[in-house]
Amino acid sequence: MKIRDRGIVVGRMSPGSHNCITDVPGVKVGQVTLDFPLDDKGEEYACTGVTAILPHGGNLFKEKVTAASYVLNGFGKTTGLVQVNELGTIEAPIMLTNTFAVPAVTQGTLEYMLSENVEIGETTGTINIVVGECNDSYLNSIRHFPVKPEHAKQAIKKASMVPPEEGAVGAGKGMVCFGHKGGIGTASRVVKSADTFTIGCLVLSNFGKKEEFMEEKYGIDSIKSGLSDTADGSIIIILATNVPLSDRQLLRLVKRCGIGLGRTGSHFSHGSGDIVIAFSTANQTMHYTDEFIQSTSQIRDDHPLMNELFTAAAEATEEAILNSLSQAETTKGKKGRVVEAYPFL
Repeated sequence: MKIRDRGIVVGRMSPGSHNCITDVPGVKVGQVTLDFPLDDKGEEYACTGVTAILPHGGNLFKEKVTAASYVLNGFGKTTGLVQVNELGTIEAPIMLTNTFAVPAVTQGTLEYMLSENVEIGETTGTINIVVGECNDSYLNSIRHFPVKPEHAKQAIKKASMVPPEEGAVGAGKGMVCFGHKGGIGTASRVVKSADTFTIGCLVLSNFGKKEEFMEEKYGIDSIKSGLSDTADGSIIIILATNVPLSDRQLLRLVKRCGIGLGRTGSHFSHGSGDIVIAFSTANQTMHYTDEFIQSTSQIRDDHPLMNELFTAAAEATEEAILNSLSQAETTKGKKGRVVEAYPFL
């Protein structure tokens, strides 16, 4: 059940048709969830997964999208963001998983992209793989490396424009948010100007102490339960749009995601990896071209639409986080540990 189905409305702007990141035309999401014991006693348990976000359904290496990233707090182990911020493009699926699975997911994604582009590393350059992570070690036997390269490939192949499952699925299977079950959450906003645009957000929520959640703000009178002994945690925020924006403008936009994160109660803890990755599908950079000048379009910085986009980014982020809580079910993991769903009344 999404948070709006519980009568909680975030912000003033209208969501897209499905209130999710796939409301942005062409964006696809695929997920693989691992949920099984790793030993006979059930002490060790795979409670984790992989989530893949594809900016479009074509060949991402040959048709790159404009992109940017921003680090709110840098306690994280991502791959690929240095090149994203240097060149302003993304050329592969954006992958989410647990902390120790970053190497395996990077390898699997790389193998998939190499199979689709036989020229990479031969007649043309290499490729930049982007992977984000959160630490799910409270529920998942992270030291046993249950995520394998094949799971990354499966997540990419399963990607579709169908609204993705939320909560304890994919990379979110073992995540904890505000002392309760978190994970994958998504939301969107429609922005109207001369044209109608969409901003979509998907989060991997794994942050916050139970006492930090803004219950009074959302009109929630819940039972004071939940874990109090988890680490600071992290959140990865993916922002997608079909608004024509430059990478510089996307960087301005992603900073506003921190507003939505803060509204839920987060203060970007010392040990929290709070990272935003954004892309626009409006302009594509062709890998192969004979042209030495590239022409793109972008909105004006001083157009009123820009402020609407800032609002949309903050609202979609806040609602995506709430959806990750609202959609997640009570989950059992390693050593018999259980993380309860948030007790919405």
